[in-house]
Amino acid sequence: MNESSTENNIQEVSKSQLKREANEILDLAKKLLAMPEATLKGLPLQSDLREEVEFARGIRSHGARKRQLMTIAKLLRNRDTTQLLEAINNLDQKNRQMNARFHHVEAWRDRLLEGDDQDLAELLDNSSGINVQGLRQLIRNAKKEAKLNKPPAAARKLFKFLREADEREPLPPL
Repeated sequence: MNESSTENNIQEVSKSQLKREANEILDLAKKLLAMPEATLKGLPLQSDLREEVEFARGIRSHGARKRQLMTIAKLLRNRDTTQLLEAINNLDQKNRQMNARFHHVEAWRDRLLEGDDQDLAELLDNSSGINVQGLRQLIRNAKKEAKLNKPPAAARKLFKFLREADEREPLPPL
């Protein structure tokens, strides 16, 4: 009787599930190799795993690099990777937030260049601490450059100006 009750408690894992888990670990190992050095230093990695990743970065031969990737995946399989996955997800989330802010600033730049004084007034009403005279001059210069088909140097300066303003105080939603 005891044998059958223990057999019922054991759940079989399908081959497909095992392959999915192995592929997830392999993808994690690939992400570790592709990360910049500064980002990798901030992750919670054990010293032996960190050494293996650094060693793999120095390998130029495709076959040897692939074998080292499998070694890293094997080390990851034998460990609890929840902290590491959380740290990587937090990095990804921060990158997405930075990209969203970047696109928001771009949208404001484009709106100011294509729009009229109404758009500028809306920005100035909802933001404090912006140098109005400098902003107007940058907009005027960028429009002039666009009209003369010159490189967008003033538009870049306008973007930089808006990005700095956004860092001090977030720009209003569009």
